[in-house]
Amino acid sequence: MKASSPDTTYRALVVSPDENGQYQMAVKLLPLSNLPQHEVTVQVKFSGLNYKDALSASGHKGITRNFPHTPGIDAAGVVVNKTNNFNPGDEVIVTGYDLGMNTAGGLAEYIRVPEAWVVKKPEGLTLEESMIIGTSGFTAASAIAEFIEHGIKPGEDKILITGASGAVGSMAVAMLAGNGYHVVAASGKPQAASWLQQLGAAEVIDRDAVNDTSGRGLLPAKWMAALDTVGGNTLTTTLLSTRERGIVANCGMIASNKLEVPIFPFILRAVRLVGIASAETPMDRRIYLWNLIAKSLKPKNIYTLATTISLEKAPDYITQMLKGELQGKILVEM
Repeated sequence: MKASSPDTTYRALVVSPDENGQYQMAVKLLPLSNLPQHEVTVQVKFSGLNYKDALSASGHKGITRNFPHTPGIDAAGVVVNKTNNFNPGDEVIVTGYDLGMNTAGGLAEYIRVPEAWVVKKPEGLTLEESMIIGTSGFTAASAIAEFIEHGIKPGEDKILITGASGAVGSMAVAMLAGNGYHVVAASGKPQAASWLQQLGAAEVIDRDAVNDTSGRGLLPAKWMAALDTVGGNTLTTTLLSTRERGIVANCGMIASNKLEVPIFPFILRAVRLVGIASAETPMDRRIYLWNLIAKSLKPKNIYTLATTISLEKAPDYITQMLKGELQGKILVEM
């Protein structure tokens, strides 16, 4: 498809139901007037694929209510118009809020969003790097900030990452290892072990090692902190295996949205369970986290975390994502 004219049309991934009610994906040329009426227009340079995008693209009404629709909960690019806080040419990041859910998203050459959603890109990050990080890396950084504020020290304590070969998990492995933490990476993909070690994991274990079915109220303490991206019994086992006054952050429910856990980790070991919900992170905290990423959490091997694709390849990769076939982050270059 030919490049769009920036003053009239733009390319976008469009999801819409066919005559049989099946949701189809296609890159289409749309008029700029199709964008929502908000304050800031951004020419998107990079986006990324997230599981929410895949759910939206499959017609999940819990994510997106109205179709046709353009998914993409991440976008980084250049401001086109002058607003109260931004000038044309400003490099910015937009993640979370309603972007890509019920507001036309970042899998397009342009977005138009409320000014309150926009973060000026911090020094120390390129637009490309910000989208390799994206929502998945921002989520990982949100958990790591909780660990730092809890007093977890590099080199002293083990930190478990479950679902470590996924986008959030692999980013957490690289961020933590790059800051001197002893990372235990749990994955159900044996073929990912060497890659996780390259990212800096000190230990790689099978996911079954974090799936205890003994029914015990406590398990031997193995780690001081953990980021669980899986949920269900994996989260239960993680909590039961956390050391005294440790901390566990959860941001996922791939295994189950139910949690059945004895009270003992909380009343005998004072384990703290923290939920990570990055989409509605308040702006002051959001700016703090993006600066933390730029200054100290950006992985040194950041480009090894991503596979770069064109917008036209997004439908194929979304299909693979829904099948659980992808590893690491998928960066979409416009």
